[in-house]
Amino acid sequence: MGSGEKSLRSSHLHHHGKKQVRDVPKGYLAIKVGQGEQQQRFVVPVIYFNHPLFMQLLKEAEEEYGFDQKGTITIPCHVEEFRYVQGMIDRERSLHHHHQHVVGCFRV
Repeated sequence: MGSGEKSLRSSHLHHHGKKQVRDVPKGYLAIKVGQGEQQQRFVVPVIYFNHPLFMQLLKEAEEEYGFDQKGTITIPCHVEEFRYVQGMIDRERSLHHHHQHVVGCFRV
């Protein structure tokens, strides 16, 4: 990764004080994913915390860091693995939402 990519990534992640909190919309939570230099920040909907796949990631975080993490929750898996899980959760939520919409149309 070139230095240009790294600085672009850093500015995109908003690692500067209070700005980090302001860019998290209501109903979302900022988390860190990965370890060391590979760690990235994600803003995820709080509904993720009820999903079994995300709960498994939280369990792995507990095993890695203990239950009493300070500050931002850190998920120790690789960023690519997290993106895969995130995609699965989003697709499932999208299908579920679409299904509810179709059922709602039939009720009318």
